[in-house]
Amino acid sequence: MRQFAMRGAIATLCMAIMLGAAGPGGLRAADAVCGEPDEPCTLAGGEYYVALPEAAAAPPAVIWLHGFGRSGRAMIRKPDYVEPFRRRGYAVIMPSGQPGISAKNLDWGVADGYDLPRDDIAFLGAVRADAVARFGLDPARILIAGFSRGGSMVWDVACHAPELARGFAAAAGAFWEPMTAGCAAPVHLFHVHGFKDRMVPFEGRALTWEGVDFAQGNVMKGVDVWRRENACMGSAENSFGDDGSMQKDWAKCAAGSIRLRLTRGGHGVPEGWREAVLDWFEALD
Repeated sequence: MRQFAMRGAIATLCMAIMLGAAGPGGLRAADAVCGEPDEPCTLAGGEYYVALPEAAAAPPAVIWLHGFGRSGRAMIRKPDYVEPFRRRGYAVIMPSGQPGISAKNLDWGVADGYDLPRDDIAFLGAVRADAVARFGLDPARILIAGFSRGGSMVWDVACHAPELARGFAAAAGAFWEPMTAGCAAPVHLFHVHGFKDRMVPFEGRALTWEGVDFAQGNVMKGVDVWRRENACMGSAENSFGDDGSMQKDWAKCAAGSIRLRLTRGGHGVPEGWREAVLDWFEALD
C-alpha cells in the first residue's frame, strides 16, 4: 500500500522546481512559450497545460485532474471544460497523469493497493507551486477538481495534502479500497455522483484490470471519513433540485464542510456542475 510521506516530499520537489530548475525570472528556457494551448509546462516527472483568463492579476485557479486514459493536453482543448472557469476569471491548470499498469493509458497514482512509479500527490504539489510562481496565481484561491479516476485523485490529495487547495470538488470518483481511516485535516469538499453510474457505482464494486484486482470504495463510506475528520457527524441539510438531483450539506462542522449531490444520470460531469462548484467555492468562508 502506498505510503504518503507528503509534506516532506512536496516541499523537496517544490524547492527543486523553484530553485534548481528555473532560470532567470523563474522560467526555464525550454518553457518560454509555456501557457500557449499546445505548449506544456514541464517539470520533474511530468507536465501540465494552462489556460489563463483575460486581464486578471493574481487570478484564482482550478487544477483539473482528467479521467483515465485522458491527458492534460486533450482536456485543455475542450471548451466545455475550460471556458466555464475562464469566464469566471479562473486560470485552468490541466496536469497529465502517468502511464498506468500497461502503460497504454494515462492514469493517476490513486491509493488503491497498486503503486504506480510517480508519487502523484507530490507531483501535484509541484504543479501547484510552479503554476503559482510562473503565472502569478492567488495561492489562497486554489480549487482542485477532477472527474472519475481524477476525482478519486482529488479525494486522495484532499486527504493527504489538504494544504494544497482552498476547496476540493470531485465528480464520479472517490476513495478506493483499502480505504483510509483518517485524513490529515478537515477540508471543504463538493462531491457529485450519478445514481445510475455503472462505471464507478455509488456503492462501490470489485473489478479486475490488466490482471490486477481492485475495489472501488463505497462513496458513503468515504463521506463518513470526511464527516469524522470535519467533526460534523450530525444530520445534513437536505435539498432537491428541479433536475431530480438530491443534495446533502454538512455545513455545521467544527471545520471544513461537505456537499454531496446525487444526480439521476450516469458516469459523467453533470451539466451546470462547473458553475455550481464555483458558486460553492466562492461562498466558502
